[in-house]
Amino acid sequence: MLKMNSDLTLLAPRVSFSAFMPIRLENIHLAFARREIFSNLNLEIGAQGITAIMGPNGAGKSLILRLLAGLIEAAQGRVLYNCKPEVPHGQIGFVFQRPVLLRRSVQDNVMHALAVAGVARAERPFRTQGLLELGGMEHLAKSPARKLSGGEQQRLTLLRALACNPGLLLLDEPSASLDPQATALIENIVLRASQCGVKVIIVTHDQGQAARVADEVAFVHKGQVLDIESTESFLNNPQSRLAKAYLAGELLID
Repeated sequence: MLKMNSDLTLLAPRVSFSAFMPIRLENIHLAFARREIFSNLNLEIGAQGITAIMGPNGAGKSLILRLLAGLIEAAQGRVLYNCKPEVPHGQIGFVFQRPVLLRRSVQDNVMHALAVAGVARAERPFRTQGLLELGGMEHLAKSPARKLSGGEQQRLTLLRALACNPGLLLLDEPSASLDPQATALIENIVLRASQCGVKVIIVTHDQGQAARVADEVAFVHKGQVLDIESTESFLNNPQSRLAKAYLAGELLID
């Protein structure tokens, strides 16, 4: 395991992301195939810690991440970073639910990300080794990335997203199909990134995961944010009736 000073070298954002905070979604309207997803969605996310976005399937959680990353545009409304309608693309890392990897070795996947990020050629081998050690994958450096297990592929995807030292890390159910051991490895990397100053926003259905990693939870239902509060408060005594029903495993129909 790497020491904290090594973690800081590997993971600390190139530019303090506090300059882009808070993040706000203001009066967002979005529809696909004539189906309204968001109608006047509003959400503000602060600079500190890890924010979990929770809610039933179809609530719009993943679309919120895509709006934040600038991958899709709202029909109406604004995405604001520190009051400015400009997405800081070079400061954002995104990990999707399903890994997308190059047909190259594990280390070459990381090296490619470093090259795209503009890291000097002489630095890339050192940083690649450090990132693989951070993820416990140094013994797999020469292995074909697409022949790894599902958990290993997702871990590599996370390390690759962190290679460019983002200030904001967006995670879309990164451990949805993983076993507890693989999930714990993912969560450990996420927590260490947060400790090094990376703002993390994670979509998850897992209440246990929210309890382990998140500082606050935003609860989304039918395209509306009904709750945003500390994780402890949300899991033990959420503000809204629908959030209570969701946590109890009840079917949400209204």
